[in-house]
Amino acid sequence: MILVDSHCHLNFPDFKGDIEEVIKNARAEGVAVMQTICTEVEEFDEVCAIAESHDGIYCSVGVHPNESGEKKPAELQYLLDKAAHPKVIGIGETGLDYHYERSDRKIQQESFRIHIDAARQSGLPLIVHTRDADEDTVAILEEEMKKGTLKGLIHCFTSSHMLAERAIALGLYISLSGIITFRNAEAIRDTVKVLPMDRLLIETDAPFLAPLPHRGKRNEPAFVRHTNRKLAEIKGITEEECARLTTANFFRLFNEVKPV
Repeated sequence: MILVDSHCHLNFPDFKGDIEEVIKNARAEGVAVMQTICTEVEEFDEVCAIAESHDGIYCSVGVHPNESGEKKPAELQYLLDKAAHPKVIGIGETGLDYHYERSDRKIQQESFRIHIDAARQSGLPLIVHTRDADEDTVAILEEEMKKGTLKGLIHCFTSSHMLAERAIALGLYISLSGIITFRNAEAIRDTVKVLPMDRLLIETDAPFLAPLPHRGKRNEPAFVRHTNRKLAEIKGITEEECARLTTANFFRLFNEVKPV
């Protein structure tokens, strides 16, 4: 059974002391590919170095919406230059986060549009973070799609059924995290139940959001197995079939990566 963790943060301090052990644990659970995500310009070199030094690990380039105000902004040419690196397979994570209000909404929206332009020009998938911002996220994506199509996904889906449907209508994918295992996530599971299987990916968002039975502990890529198991249960299929389908979806979207 081959699994993919489509979104994790291997450069975060949580993994400083044992990153090699974390990667080894993931391999033991069948996680053949991991994408470690960039959240600010200043960390890109570190993120990329992890990808460069390990087979089966890739990375993205981008600025998280919560970092789009105080930290160095993402400039279009910078994103395009880094996107040319063979280990960079995605643009982001980017998007809108109105939950914490750490960055001005207008600045977030401008940064989001720059990332969309970079994804369109580079051909790499856009990795979208959205929290408490469904209407604006959809509006910007639909407006930008009129300028030229692009591919991408809504990562760590916790949003409305409306956002999922409209994102899929735009050709985007939906990535599911350990949140679908949480006891209070029934509404999310109800939405996932009716989403097309050929548009779903799985992720950990490690070190955050550890799935049951590890909730409350540090998350790591090996735990994507639990998300796969829960998704299989929701969809009424075997774990093996769920892994096969979500892995195939990943390679279809992130087609810069050679299937394993």
